[in-house]
Amino acid sequence: MEMNSTSPFHLSTVCCGLVFVLAVLSQSVMACTRAVYLGPEQTVITVRSMDWASDIGSNLWFFPRDMQRDGACGPDSIKWTSKYGSVVSTAFDAATADGMNEKGLVTSLLYLAESQYPQPSENETRKPICISVWAQYVLDQYATVAEAVEAIRKEPFYVVPVMSPDGHAGTVHLAISDPTGDSAIFEYVDGKLVIHHGREFQVMTNSPVYDQQLALNAYWEQIGGTVMLPGTNRAADRFARASFYIKAIPQTANMEKAIASCFGVIRNASVPLGITTPGQPNISSTRWRTVSDHKNLRYFFESTLSPSVFWINVGELDFDSEATVKKLTVSDGTIYSGNAAKNFVATPAFEFLPAEATGPTD
Repeated sequence: MEMNSTSPFHLSTVCCGLVFVLAVLSQSVMACTRAVYLGPEQTVITVRSMDWASDIGSNLWFFPRDMQRDGACGPDSIKWTSKYGSVVSTAFDAATADGMNEKGLVTSLLYLAESQYPQPSENETRKPICISVWAQYVLDQYATVAEAVEAIRKEPFYVVPVMSPDGHAGTVHLAISDPTGDSAIFEYVDGKLVIHHGREFQVMTNSPVYDQQLALNAYWEQIGGTVMLPGTNRAADRFARASFYIKAIPQTANMEKAIASCFGVIRNASVPLGITTPGQPNISSTRWRTVSDHKNLRYFFESTLSPSVFWINVGELDFDSEATVKKLTVSDGTIYSGNAAKNFVATPAFEFLPAEATGPTD
């Protein structure tokens, strides 16, 4: 099911909700926030936070074109050759949680407790793909949001949840954005794929499902952010704050000011380190933030444990098929600043978390 600004279903509902990737419903594990800035002169910036109850060992990876991939679901998995190179942020070095490809397409994977993935039928013709690979598949295959939506709505695969290395079941939804300012949100609700496609879908957090989240935000838009905004760490409150601030900050083509303002938005929607609320899976400490400059193909990364922001000039990287997979280690506390592309080190590609993986037992 696809929804856009002209969809009757969307209009009716809005009038009435790792990254990786993985989370548990019985305890606090993961939450995140994502927003897209639409400025003048094709100034488009995507921001996101990664929230998790504990350290998830995130690092940055460089992937060239023409890599042979599969869906990590065994021999029947969907298989492909990557068309585009990318720079990604991982969770546990076992899943792509966030990233930008060489065309400026950005993927952001966030937790959604209500996700229910399709059950394959006895005569299933679609191929499986694990959620650990879902965001990477999009980065590998598509240059624009419109292209991705057109292909994925045909459902060439079905998504399979996995268990994280720390033993939590995975339920996520996926946001993508591109240099035109186009956005799409992909969710699996009651086993069905639901797509929200359009520039107006700038913000995504966690529960409830996206159409209900839009309806909740409509209430706060009527009040007006200069009057009052909800201030808790709950997903719906972060959605309201990010929605207001991403439009309220200066609309400028000055990239230095635009980037600084966008960092302010995602920091405002972050959760202080050490905050985790038992029984609230949408509230966990922010571990890191990314800011993606689509116009200049620049990918910023900020760890909450680091005093410095660094970036990768994605547009200057050589993604030739003969290039080597490389890793930029941040999980060991190394501090970078400025353009850190030179610090990537040739490293064998990590293996995506497979469907048969299981976490530790209590």
